[in-house]
Amino acid sequence: MATVLTHAEIYMGQTVIKEGFIRFDQQVLAVGEMDEFHLQAGDEVHDIMGQRLVPGFIDVHSHGGYSFDTMDGDQNKLVAMVEEMTKNEGVTSYFATTMTQSPENIAQAMVAAHAAAQANPVIQGIHLEGPFISPVFKGAQPEEYIQVPDVTELARWQELSGGMIKLLTYAPEQAPDTAFEDYCLANGIVLSVGHSNATRAQMKQSKASHVTHLYNAQREFKHREPGVTGHALLEDHLYCEMIADGFHVSPDMIKLAYKLKGPHRIDLVTDSMRAKGQGDGLSELGGQKVIVKDKQARLESGNLAGSVLTFKDAFVNIMQFTGCSIHDAVQMASVNQAREFGLERKGTLEVGKDADLNVFDIAWNLKATYTLGRQA
Repeated sequence: MATVLTHAEIYMGQTVIKEGFIRFDQQVLAVGEMDEFHLQAGDEVHDIMGQRLVPGFIDVHSHGGYSFDTMDGDQNKLVAMVEEMTKNEGVTSYFATTMTQSPENIAQAMVAAHAAAQANPVIQGIHLEGPFISPVFKGAQPEEYIQVPDVTELARWQELSGGMIKLLTYAPEQAPDTAFEDYCLANGIVLSVGHSNATRAQMKQSKASHVTHLYNAQREFKHREPGVTGHALLEDHLYCEMIADGFHVSPDMIKLAYKLKGPHRIDLVTDSMRAKGQGDGLSELGGQKVIVKDKQARLESGNLAGSVLTFKDAFVNIMQFTGCSIHDAVQMASVNQAREFGLERKGTLEVGKDADLNVFDIAWNLKATYTLGRQA
């Protein structure tokens, strides 16, 4: 039996169909204009006239939400957390994101994430954020656990994760030689500069192709020293993460990045922490007290401590902040991430791809999410 959604406005990721249909089981079986639709035996048809279909969202930087966190090191909690993200936000591919902690706590998180991925295929990878960062721009990362890039330690964590580390945030100026970067590239780990005090000259020497949460926790853009931010905006090949909540980055600066980078090199992320979905109140990040108020999560020092941003809000916000098209928002929410991280079956609504899709009404309320053809 196949599910068929008809009379939908479909944003495939590559093209747009103003009134079309999509047929799928675990995979997309057919997609096209309504005048091409012919009922087949076993079709379960749902007329969703006036609604929009977009590919499922891919969040490659999220620590947690709904009271859970990757660093809890608990596979059952991680599965439950990701299920909430799929149902409430439309996230159909997810990188469980760690933070700077003790080596053994990180090791425990690697084991749990690997086990959780066996139970929930939405978990497609791990983003190791820290501990190989700069204390100068540590942000909400606890300084006592920061360490110099260590190939041996990283290789141990990668083995424990079952090879699931796909993205690594580091400070290239902290690396004593290229061995660390070479290991990452040889093992399919995308290098991302973040929590870094690197100069543009040091960035030019780096082998990174990605920048973690642009503008945040990195050497600032100045007229005499472009730093990480300036380098990221100048270099066309670099992918840049964007937390489009209006707090981590002002809407005007988001619009500037969009004008300079275009839609093909921006990855929307949430950088969310366990308080997402919990409302205002007290929470925790890496043993540090977090105060959540007015959709912002801050340490007692006042520093931002991740976000409580949902991905569906990030998707809508990027259109509001930049004036970009729905097609370009889809590019930044799904297509870029699938291409960058080799998620070959994800990111677009094409025949043969996994049936990961979101249904929105005209006011951008999330009506349904399907992952591998199953409604969340």
